[in-house]
Amino acid sequence: MSHYVAVDLGASSGRLMVGQWDGRRFSLQELHRFPNGGVSLHGSIYWDTLRIWSEIQIGLTRFRTCFADPPTGIAVDAWGVDFALLDRRGRLLDNPSHYRDPRTIGIPQRLFQRVPEADLYAVLGVQSFQYNTLFQIYSMVLAGDPNLDFAETLLMIPDLFNYFLSGVKAVEYTEASTSQIYNLSVRQWDRALLRTLSIPDRILPPVVAPATILSEVTGDLLDLCGFSKTFPVIAVASHDTASAVASIPNLDQHSAFISSGTWSIMGVELEAPIATPRACKLHFTNEGGCNGSTLLLRNLTGLWLLQECLRQWQIAGHAYTWDDLIAAAAAAQLFRSILYPGATEFLAPTGMLQAILAYCQSTAQPVPESPGEFARCCFESLSLSYASTHDALQSLTGRSIHTLRVVGGGCLNVFLCQMTADACGCTVVSGPVEASALGNVMLQAVATGELPDVAAGRASLGESLECVAYSPHPTSRWAEAQMRYNVLEELSSSPQE
Repeated sequence: MSHYVAVDLGASSGRLMVGQWDGRRFSLQELHRFPNGGVSLHGSIYWDTLRIWSEIQIGLTRFRTCFADPPTGIAVDAWGVDFALLDRRGRLLDNPSHYRDPRTIGIPQRLFQRVPEADLYAVLGVQSFQYNTLFQIYSMVLAGDPNLDFAETLLMIPDLFNYFLSGVKAVEYTEASTSQIYNLSVRQWDRALLRTLSIPDRILPPVVAPATILSEVTGDLLDLCGFSKTFPVIAVASHDTASAVASIPNLDQHSAFISSGTWSIMGVELEAPIATPRACKLHFTNEGGCNGSTLLLRNLTGLWLLQECLRQWQIAGHAYTWDDLIAAAAAAQLFRSILYPGATEFLAPTGMLQAILAYCQSTAQPVPESPGEFARCCFESLSLSYASTHDALQSLTGRSIHTLRVVGGGCLNVFLCQMTADACGCTVVSGPVEASALGNVMLQAVATGELPDVAAGRASLGESLECVAYSPHPTSRWAEAQMRYNVLEELSSSPQE
């Protein structure tokens, strides 16, 4: 039995999971979980990376007390875009900034004066979100931040912890792809772009492929956590989305994936990026995949809408559960009100219930009144956003997509899975829930030679998991609702909005 440690870091919590491999199947158990989040100071928002590092040490110490032998390997996956700067002695120059830090407000517009947005997308295939690494670094250039002068190495967040574990400075391919300074087509940092923007390219380390053994765990960490012998540090698909997609069995040319949670990420796995003007207009971005592939995906608002409604009801003293809302939604009138979940009104409202009411009023629709009507509105709208993305993916890729493979917490929502199947006219297959951790562990097994490749790893995960399939039951009502949704989506995307 092999035991791999997956350090799975999210923007609100982190955890260490132990993946057990018996030569045929994987199993997963939680070792240590801890809260995570930004720390505000004098108007700026930072990541407390040293506290995260201490939590990783706690988790490793717990591993030693639970298992007789050291881990077979350890790897880190985390969110994208954020980074740390190290000096020539390998020390942190500052606490890494949080992607929500206000330093990037207005920066994209200033950068586009030097490099037009359309040209940037044509080369890199990445949507220009304000929080991207490119805009974070350019904000430092414009501010004359001295840390850029002193920096010798830039490491993305998961790569920083790989460095703490191993002493090796490298950036993993899938994480590099989130930065908007890495060219997926030629598999290199876009140094010409950086020089145009006066960003020092000397700080960029080598990029390594997923499933690369970096080195052994450093001696001081072994002593600190009480291990008698060392074990390898592995760069997996370090971006958590790529690790989640790595865990999906039977992901073929006729499948799309949905990573479903507070936010939803929907896309397909390709051999090369699609960076056409139409792909840009349709809000698709290209990121690295676990086997050197490209993930063409769209970031969508997910269960955030209903989570915020639930939070408001709880504050008001109504202790509704998810089961309560699903039961109420099932009994509510179909297609009474429809939202475009990506509308700016829903990004950070002071009250989600009021935002939904105002949106329905502004679009001349009946306003939801009961919890069931609110819930049904949110579930139907999210399903329709999946259907819109499904159509766009088929159009961009020329593929016929028959199956949607849903992973993450949202795959447990039976009501939403069936509704998604009905809206898209596709079979929906749900699972695994712990997708990013399982993908992390599977790629470690590939790196150590216990599995020959990603295809074999996905097949093994297929034997290890119990996935649930939902057959579509499309009706003319769904087609009518999709037409209403498409109008709302177009209105929200129009320049006057």
